[in-house]
Amino acid sequence: MAENNTIRRPEHPDPCITIIGMAGSGKSTLGRALATRLGYAFVDTDQLMESAYGAPLQAITDALSGEEFLDLEGRFVGSLRMGKAVISTGGSVVYRDAAMQHLRSLGPVVALDAPLNVIQQRIALNPDRGLVIAKGQTIADLYNERSALYNKYADIYCDTTQPLEACVESIARELEKRANGN
Repeated sequence: MAENNTIRRPEHPDPCITIIGMAGSGKSTLGRALATRLGYAFVDTDQLMESAYGAPLQAITDALSGEEFLDLEGRFVGSLRMGKAVISTGGSVVYRDAAMQHLRSLGPVVALDAPLNVIQQRIALNPDRGLVIAKGQTIADLYNERSALYNKYADIYCDTTQPLEACVESIARELEKRANGN
């Protein structure tokens, strides 16, 4: 049987599901709910980094240049070895191709999206979240820049302006179809 480049089999026998998207897209909230629905562990890479470095993510991003943080995050994510987990990533992980290829080797990647105004409102509700943004760059600039990267790596998409349970069920159905070869 010829290999189909659009179908990737995870290298790990118990695949992970990776969640990517902008800050405020709902990665942690949806990731926890999806993990519960699937009976998987939930892993938040931002929380893992905070624990590993003993500081809030914003303090880590503030202490490093943008590129230094992206390199650190990429190496950290690239070192993950696990299975049967929903992995919620930092929104900037898509800037490091090696990290994304590693996550793709663990299983499917789900991109979460919401309109820019919704993302801006959600970010405003949690101003202490770690956000890698260049001086002079706006949330709109970041949103536009990252959208193409999220699309590049995603196997499944979900609009998180839908109710949480609808998103979880939509993703679970898509994962089941893919597991059955559809």
